[in-house]
Amino acid sequence: MIKKGGAQRILADLRSARALVIHTPDEDRQTLVDHLKRLGCTVSAAWPLPAALPPDVDTIFIQVEDIPYEQIATVLDGRNPAIIAIVTYESPTSLKAIVDLNAHGVLSKPLRLAGVLNQFALARYRHGFEKRLTAKVSKLEETLKGRRLVDKAVKLLMRMNELEEDIAYQRLREQATAHRLPMTQVAQTIVSAHEILGGSNLTLSSTPQK
Repeated sequence: MIKKGGAQRILADLRSARALVIHTPDEDRQTLVDHLKRLGCTVSAAWPLPAALPPDVDTIFIQVEDIPYEQIATVLDGRNPAIIAIVTYESPTSLKAIVDLNAHGVLSKPLRLAGVLNQFALARYRHGFEKRLTAKVSKLEETLKGRRLVDKAVKLLMRMNELEEDIAYQRLREQATAHRLPMTQVAQTIVSAHEILGGSNLTLSSTPQK
């Protein structure tokens, strides 16, 4: 059950959307455009497929059966809108187009207004969830990359200065603290210097105690 506040947030998100309907100019397109306007979002229409998406568009409703996937992919390159596919037939071709585009929602023709709000809200939610998930994955990958870099720098210091692991790690941390730099940045400097110097000794003096 969706709480009242949750439903209001969903409707507010839909009203903030900037949608583009890419569809042949017919009754279905006009019906969809009018309905989206009644929902309160900013909406425009285009046909044929534009060479590029307008910069402010964050949601597209697109008639997929009449446009080759390659053309759509070219227009979407570098952009990440929520995508609602519009199909006429449940055919292998239309299903492939939906999957290839990773559509966040689907509308079937002839359009029924009763289904537009649900698909619109679902597509916006799925799109937002994917963005948050991608950001978390990127952050985790960056963290793992940093840990591997620190580990590599510690091993270099251990081998080239005959240090125990905890001492090498402490030296690295002391240098980062002394220079007010992230440990990953100091580690990158050590690794890069080792590669440039071709294996010459690297020494990090301990930070004097105050």
